[in-house]
Formats: sequence, structure tokens, C-alpha cells
Amino acid sequence: MTDWLTHLQSFADKPAIVDERGTFDYHELVNQIQSFRRHLSKTIDAGQVVAILSDYNFYAVALFFALYEKQAVIVPIVSTRQAEIDKRLAVVDADWVLELNGETLNMTPFASAESHSSQPMINALRTQKEPGLVLFSSGSTGEPKGMVHNLARLVDSVQGKKPKQLNMLVFLMFDHIGGLNTLLNSLAMGARIVLVQARDAEAVAKLIEAHRIHVLPASPTFLNLMLMAKVHERFDMRSLKMITYGTESMPESLLQKLKKAFPKTRLLQTFGTSETGIAQTTSRSSASLEMKLDDPRVQTRVVDGELWLKSDTQIMGYLNAPMDDFTEDGWFRTGDLVEVSEDGYLRIRGRIKEMINVGGEKVLPAEVESVLFELDLIADCMVYGAENAITGEMVCAQIVLAPQADPKSVRRLLRQHCRARLSRFKIPARIEFVDQTHFGDRFKKKRLS
Repeated sequence: MTDWLTHLQSFADKPAIVDERGTFDYHELVNQIQSFRRHLSKTIDAGQVVAILSDYNFYAVALFFALYEKQAVIVPIVSTRQAEIDKRLAVVDADWVLELNGETLNMTPFASAESHSSQPMINALRTQKEPGLVLFSSGSTGEPKGMVHNLARLVDSVQGKKPKQLNMLVFLMFDHIGGLNTLLNSLAMGARIVLVQARDAEAVAKLIEAHRIHVLPASPTFLNLMLMAKVHERFDMRSLKMITYGTESMPESLLQKLKKAFPKTRLLQTFGTSETGIAQTTSRSSASLEMKLDDPRVQTRVVDGELWLKSDTQIMGYLNAPMDDFTEDGWFRTGDLVEVSEDGYLRIRGRIKEMINVGGEKVLPAEVESVLFELDLIADCMVYGAENAITGEMVCAQIVLAPQADPKSVRRLLRQHCRARLSRFKIPARIEFVDQTHFGDRFKKKRLS
């Protein structure tokens, strides 16, 4: 039994994972990992590329770690779109596709047109006899990139955590670096992990109430959906000790609304990328967007306002894209624009790719969204850029109104409010009232262009 399994076994009969089938303790988790490992030993060799078509559940987690023990290269795929699945299987040059029907494991060999020799990073993992992990970017700005991690490094990075009596909710998906980070850290601490089956505000609130959840990790978009649904008024969520938020920019006025809705809950901004992993952070306060990356495994640098990172857990490389975002000496250019305070705190202003150029003046959507969120008549909003014949681009906004709000009066009030709070070029030139803003499966806003 490896050090990781020995560590999990040390928590014995403590509850480990709660899913729709019930509660499983750490002893049952280790037994299931070993059972899958014995089953896999008949067909899967170390270094083979194995896709898991599943979202989180007890058996999927056990299968993940059984493959880790087999030193396989694991590719979690949550998508149900067959064309997307096939494309990802081809990119990774998969050897096997595994699907779970309850606890029954279905194994299908996958025939790829490429040979293993075409994937030098996969071969490097084989040579090193270490497990790998391939995650895909969201593809919000182009073709999804297949990123190769050394999985042993990710697991090693959570070793040494002090045991804690925590009820953790895993919200982010099985194929998301943030979701896997929550899983690994929770297991390393011997926490009780509650897995989400339906990612909607009401379902999550019910889980928080039923299982006395202490920590909720989510995106600003999803947290605002919870506010819109008023779940904090309809469910007992007093157990929440901490809400962590990341994956996209948080408008400052939305943070203040969350602090008002959850006054006794600590709000912590997290930061990480699929390329470099998730860093340990410290927020100046629950009401502040300023944070420090105080992780000994992560180096930071700010170049022309852009945050650069170098970490012990960064990717080996991309399978289907050049390493353009990395410097020759290994720094990852995150694409995030930041401000740095005199005492070393960072504040993320927005993404370079989302910047709107209005006649040479630069506008970041998060700043405008924060001003819009100040109005109680606005339940949700998304700011984006659109072509303009005179200025090149103009600022546009999609607005979701609060119940009973009148569009005409809101439009007038909104323009008055923006004129008082924003420079003229930042004021939305086009306003569209919608039932819902656009966001992806990972609850990150998908800005129009």
C-alpha cells in the first residue's frame, strides 16, 4: 500500500464521501480503490492513457486513485457531448475509456490514429514511472488545450496537511483543476466530502443545510445565482464557516452583497490556473478583493501589470498547442491584470483578453459590472465589447432585472448612475435586458464579442 493509501486508511471509519448513494467512510474508500486496482491489473499497464467518463461520485473517486496507483495517465471527461468526447480522446491518444454504471466498471479500448511516440510528455511519465493527469481548458477563447500534469506532484503537494473536522462541498467539476484541488486537500485532511449531483442554487443550498457544510468553493457567477434565488433566506446555511471564490473576476459590489447575505461567513479569494495549479492565498479581509499568494511552492512576478507565475505543480506542457504563454525560463503569463499595494497585496483587475478598447481607452468589464451591481434593481449583469465604426469597440451590457423592476426606469437610472461613477468611455453604449446572462458549464461568464 502506498503512502497516500496508508494516509487515507489512517482515518479509518471517519466518513469520507457522501453522494447520492449514501455515505462511505475512509476504510470503504481504500477498499474500493484496492478492488478497482486488482480489476485494472488484468488489462491496464503503467503509463497507459485512460479516460474516465464521469462526474464526481464515490466510485469515480475510487477509480481515479486506483489509476493513480497503477501509474496511468488519467483523463477525466465530464462532457456528455460525443463529438467533444471523441475529440479529447484523440488529442490524448487514449488507450482505454472507462465508464461506471453504479459500481460496475465498463472498459473499452480506444483505437487512436497516433502512436504513443507522438506524445513525448506521456512517454516521459512512463519513463519516470509516475502517474499523469490531462485536463482541458474551458475553450472559451479557442480550441480547448490538453494540459499534461505530473499527478504525483499534485498529490505530494497536499501531503502533510493537519487532520480537520470539516464538511466540504466539492462544487467544481471532476475535470477542473479547482475541483480536483478541493478533493485532494479534503482527503489529505480527513474531511467529510459532499459531492454535488445537481449544480443549481437550490440543490447546493439543500446540501449545505442537510450536511452542515463548513466550506463552499464556488465561482462569483454561481454565488450570485444563489443570491438571486435567495437561498440564504430560505435555507439554514449558518454552518458555513467559509466561502471561497475564484475562476473569474469578482465585482467588488457583488462581494459586498455576499458579505451582507453571509455576515458570519469568511469570504476567501482563491487563485490558480489549470497550468500552474491552485495557490494558497490570504485575503486582506472578507470585504476586500486584495489577497496575497503566500504559497512557498509558487513564485510571483508582475510584468507590465500582468501576473506571472512559476510553480512546483505547473504542467509539463500542452498536447495540442504551443507553449506561447510560457517564457523560456518557465514563467507562466496568466493573462490577469493586477494592482499591487505597498504592503504586497494583489488585486485582480480583469483579464487582458477581455479588455475593451474604446478609441484607445482601455475598459475592464469587472469594473463596469461592479458599478452596475451597486443598483439593487439589477440582479445580474455581464459587460462585453462589440465593434463600433467610430471607436473600434464599445462597451455593452446584458442586464438581468430584479423582480418587479421596470426596464424603462432602470435604463434611465442606470445611465444616471454610470455617469456619476464612471468615465464617459466606460459607460455602456448598448444595454440589453435578458432573462439570464451567458455562462459555461464551469459557471464562468462567457462574454460575447
